[in-house]
Amino acid sequence: MNKVQTAKAPAAIGPYVQGMVVNNLFYSSGQIPLTAEGTLVEGDIAAQTHQVFKNLQAVLEEANSSFEQVVKTTVFIKNMDDFGTINEVYGEYFSEHKPARSCVEVARLPKDVQIEIEVIALVKA
Repeated sequence: MNKVQTAKAPAAIGPYVQGMVVNNLFYSSGQIPLTAEGTLVEGDIAAQTHQVFKNLQAVLEEANSSFEQVVKTTVFIKNMDDFGTINEVYGEYFSEHKPARSCVEVARLPKDVQIEIEVIALVKA
C-alpha cells in the first residue's frame, strides 16, 4: 500500500490520507470544495463541484492516474434538487469516459459543504 499526498489538494481534516494505491488501484478519500490552502469555496453548487473536481484531479495525478482511468465514483450531495447542476459539471470531466457511479443525498457533510466525491481509479503502469 502506498499513501497518496499532494499539496495541490486540501490536507486531510482528520486521521486519514488523501488516497491510497493498492494493487494498481487508487482509492481516494472524499474530496470536498476546499482549496489546496484549506479555504472553503463559497458560491453555488456548480462552483463547489468544480473545486471538488480540481481536488480530485490533483490527487489522481499524484497517484499516476487521471479521470480517464476512473472506474467508479461515489457522489454525496446535501440536496437532490442540485442533481441536474451537478450532472452538468460532472459531464465536463467525464464526457467520453463514463465510470460507474453512485449518487446519494445525505443529511450532512464535513464543514457543512454541499457535495463530496470519492473515486476509484486504475493506476498507470
